[in-house]
This record gives sequence, structure tokens and C-alpha cells, in this order.
Amino acid sequence: MKNKLYKITFLNHSKVYELYARKVAASGLWGFTEVADLVFDVHDGLVVDPTEERLRDEFGNTQVLHLPMQSIIRVEEVERKGQSAIRDAATGEKVVTPFPMPAKPR
Repeated sequence: MKNKLYKITFLNHSKVYELYARKVAASGLWGFTEVADLVFDVHDGLVVDPTEERLRDEFGNTQVLHLPMQSIIRVEEVERKGQSAIRDAATGEKVVTPFPMPAKPR
């Protein structure tokens, strides 16, 4: 039996999140959708994608994510994992955390 993989796109704090998971179902909580077995890229050493790292920090210890049905934009069954993303809801552009720069000397 083939393991199914889902791409879940949802709104969270005026941002659009794109996550991958193995299980999506109606939640036992009324009005929510259950998302479980989140899938993240695992890299040893150098961080290649800071967005993936940020999502792993936020959702890495999550066993089951209960999302309000009205926050879900789309659920897609996909063949392979793409790049997870956080986008601005208004513009659709990827949210990039700026690299910390030292203060300019006076």
C-alpha cells in the first residue's frame, strides 16, 4: 500500500502556510480538520531552507494539528514533497526572515 502525501495550504495570522502531511481527516472537534504526521526535510549540518527550519521549529513536536475548516484554503494529494512555504496572504510573496546585520557605527 502506497503512503499518501498531502499538501495543506491554510491561513495563519495573515500568512499562508504550506505544509505536508501523511494524514488528513475530519477532526473529533466540531468544525476542525485534523492534520497528522507532518513531513519535513531533514538536513544534517547546514540549513538549506530557513523557511523549512522555521516550520519545523513551530510544528516539529506537533502530533496532530487541528485547523479550523474556514482557515483551510486547499488540500492536495501529491506524489512527492515539494518545498514548504510561508507566504504573505495579501501579496502571495514568500515571507523571508532577514539575516541579522550588525548595527552601523555612528
